[in-house]
Amino acid sequence: MSDDKPVGIVLVSHSAEVAASVAELARGLAGGADNVPVAPAGGREGGGLGTSAELVAAAAASVDRGAGVAVLTDLGSAVLTVKALLAEGDELPEDTRLVDAPFVEGAVAAVVTAATGADLDAVEAAAADAYAYRKV
Repeated sequence: MSDDKPVGIVLVSHSAEVAASVAELARGLAGGADNVPVAPAGGREGGGLGTSAELVAAAAASVDRGAGVAVLTDLGSAVLTVKALLAEGDELPEDTRLVDAPFVEGAVAAVVTAATGADLDAVEAAAADAYAYRKV
């Protein structure tokens, strides 16, 4: 981590409740991870299920500390929303990445890794490695 700046984490879900709950779970399993800025971006601005480019952009801006922002998504249109924002080029903080990872396990791995002071590459790799977690 450069200059003690943590990587920010954004969790994009079709549900505000799911995004907030996964953020809470990830922080809790990371021992609080008070040094890691984590923001949920779920649902639409007026409530209801869906994804909102405005909410994603605001969440990314809120967690940006200069070390990069890792964005994890739940389902298809959330991915498309983030990809569209990245394509715009000026809607998200510099060095924002869409991370290919399972939503819950990847979020936990990303927050735990960011809490150690790891850089964006390491946070992305840890989240992506969560695809290999076996349950049986």
